[in-house]
Order: sequence, then C-alpha cells, then structure tokens
Amino acid sequence: MPELPDVVTYIRALEPLIIGQTLQRVRLASAFLLRTAQPPIASVEGRIVRRLRRIGKRIAIGVEGDLWLVLHLMIAGRLHWRSPEAKLAGRQNLAALDFPNGSLVLTEAGTKRRASLHILEGEESLRSIDPGGIDVFSADLNSFRTVLMAENRTLKRALTDPRLLSGIGNAYSDEILHAAQLSPIALTHTLKSGEWERLFDATKSTLEHWVRILQAEAERSFPEKVTAFRNGMAVHGRYGELCPRCGEKVLRIRYADNETNYCARCQTGGKVLADRSLSRLLKGDWPRTLEELEGLKHR
Repeated sequence: MPELPDVVTYIRALEPLIIGQTLQRVRLASAFLLRTAQPPIASVEGRIVRRLRRIGKRIAIGVEGDLWLVLHLMIAGRLHWRSPEAKLAGRQNLAALDFPNGSLVLTEAGTKRRASLHILEGEESLRSIDPGGIDVFSADLNSFRTVLMAENRTLKRALTDPRLLSGIGNAYSDEILHAAQLSPIALTHTLKSGEWERLFDATKSTLEHWVRILQAEAERSFPEKVTAFRNGMAVHGRYGELCPRCGEKVLRIRYADNETNYCARCQTGGKVLADRSLSRLLKGDWPRTLEELEGLKHR
C-alpha cells in the first residue's frame, strides 16, 4: 500500500502537471470505484485544479468551488500519467482524469477492488474521512509519545494505526523499528525515555530519507513503479537476507495478508518472535533465540 513517502511523491509529481489545468472529464471503467453519490461526478468536470493535499494515505485533488476528488489507492492501486484521453483498456484500468495536457489513470492489480474515489464538498467533508493521525513532521517528542501511549499497544500496531499517526503502514513501520532498534511487539507503556527518543527520531528520519529518495527518482519521470519493496530497505521484504547493520538474517512474523520483518539481533536481543502460522505446528519446538533457530536448521 502506498504510504506517506509514496503519496507525497505522487502529489509533488502531479503539482506541475495538473494545478492550473482544467479537469475536462472523469471516466470510470469500474462502477465500484466511486463511493459517493453527491456531489455528482459531473460537478467536478470543467473546473480548474487549485490544490493537492495528502490526507493520511489518500490523495485529495481540489478544484474550483471547494470540490475535492479523494483517491485512496489501498494495496494495489497505482497512478500513471499518460497521453490525453488515454484508453481504459484492460481489467486493471479503473478510471481516468482527463486534462488538456494528459490523463491521470488509476489502475489496480488483482481481482479485489479496494481502491476508492470520493467526490466531496468543503473542508468539513474532508475532515470526515481523515482518520485523525498526527503528522510526524509537525509533531514534537512529547505529542508523539502522548499519542502512542493513549493505549498500551505493540509498537508495530501503534505506528500503523491511522488514528494515531498519519500515513505510516506495514513497510515503513518495519524500517522505522529497525532504525530505532526496537522490537515490533514491544508495548508502548513499557518504553523508557531513551527508547521514545530513538523511536521518534527514527520515525522522522526514515520517512524523510525515503521522501528524498523517491522524489529524486520522480524528478526524472512520473513515479510509475510505486512498491512496498524497495532496494535499499533494511528489513522490509528482505526475509532471509542479511541485516545491513549486523549481518544476521532478517526474520518475519506472518499474519493474514501481512508480514512483519525484523532483525532479532538488532531489535529483540536475539529473541526469535513466534510466527503464528508455524508455531501452531512446531508448538514447544519453536525456537526462541537465534542460536536455537540455527540449531533447528541443522537438525
């Protein structure tokens, strides 16, 4: 799922392309994409784009008259800048926003249609879809800690809760926790002062780092290849590869459609966290340390 660095990069790539341009037409290839009935979709056509905004992981396109098109790409949705009136052929093409200088096309891989488009009017309507998480870049350490300590949650869950922090998901939470050298299952109420400082600094620096990298790439061309798995990531999507800090193999916890990647030596004091999908089978034999894990491999 595109997260804060990806959404910010999309927005900055779109600003010179569509701000000041007239949204001539909105074409929908999938009726499931549009999640609102009022205002009607025709109401945004023929209006000039005035601004772009990030709302969590959503992209909001504001046109004249305080009307907004709000796109949530979910897991597999992606944006593409194509020639004017680009055809919407193929199952992955869901919609196109047509401008005089090109078409912004939304695609979604797979068969599940999770991406969404809302047509909204006014600031109050925008606030109604904002989960409410704070912007890390405008927060200080105290506000960051206060928000995350509202409930006693694991760090992984707290970082990815959109009601607490804005725009952070599975991929960048892995990177943040690795940078902070903290366990994904450590509880917020157990962190010490120095650990809060590490987590806060790692959250800001990790997001800033990836925003810089992605925007540098987008300066060369429109960001067509947005992915949760990027070269240069320390642990996310690198299960079985070597941790760039200590050289141990990256481990994972799998649950539902997600997985958490971490380094046991850097983050959990050498303790291997039980993967539920395997621990049901291994029960008492599930390794608790790196040494036990290596011993299990050699049996």
